[in-house]
Amino acid sequence: FEGRTTGVPIALFIKNKDARAKSYDYMKDLFRPGHGDYTYYKKYGHYDYRGAGRYSARETAARVAAGVIAGKIISRAGMVVTAYTIEIGGVGIKTKDLSVIMDNPLCCPDMQMYKEMQNALAAAKKNNDSLGGIIEVVAKGCPPGLGEPVFDKLSADLAKAVMSIGAVKGIEIGAGFNAARLKGSENNDPVIPGGFASNNAGGILAGISNGDDIILRAAVKPIPSIGMDQATIDKKGNPISVRAEGRFDVTAIPRVIPVIEAMVRITLADHYLRSVITEKYRELMDH
Repeated sequence: FEGRTTGVPIALFIKNKDARAKSYDYMKDLFRPGHGDYTYYKKYGHYDYRGAGRYSARETAARVAAGVIAGKIISRAGMVVTAYTIEIGGVGIKTKDLSVIMDNPLCCPDMQMYKEMQNALAAAKKNNDSLGGIIEVVAKGCPPGLGEPVFDKLSADLAKAVMSIGAVKGIEIGAGFNAARLKGSENNDPVIPGGFASNNAGGILAGISNGDDIILRAAVKPIPSIGMDQATIDKKGNPISVRAEGRFDVTAIPRVIPVIEAMVRITLADHYLRSVITEKYRELMDH
């Protein structure tokens, strides 16, 4: 009311005005490779083959909408979340200029490698194939102290939030898997007046934010719906071949970027509100 919440739960409803369920009829009795058809059928004895349902990427529209609200909450604390593409189909960036990510549809911070990514996507499309990639997310302005001990660590909740996105197959924070190749003397971030000399921790230590930028990367799989024959079975177990027909992208990367941003904002908002309660409690105890 008058631009502010009233305490009543916020309800959002998004209409899909361009749904074409009929285009999925040819696959109603088979399992699409790479999709959730098989696992949902095994769990529930039924599945929605129309490009909808709980395992459809379309459900992430609601996450993006909720992420806008979460973004308003964390912005009051000075936090800003930005995601961008650092690799597609094995083509990775060589420089990083975040000022140009809104100048291209892939949100790539390296305009030269953006062209190479476009070439890789064009080649995949010509071959009726698809490509995956890697998205990096930076959360700036995060205060120290966000996160809870043991099971509700900020790192754990961020990992769960991002991994809950259907296309994401892996996540790393800070140095990530490269930390396994470093010595302790190389991986440790020296503590200096005002912060840290490096950020291999990715802004999180012991599951709690340390005040540095929170940096994470997510591996995004290739879109499984491709225009070439793939082996599968039908509901009776008979071997058959399937080829995707209809409207399908060559990569999910541009569409996943706002979803990852939303999930990071939602997670940070949750932990920020928890920290506010903790701070209020400490003030009461001090008095």
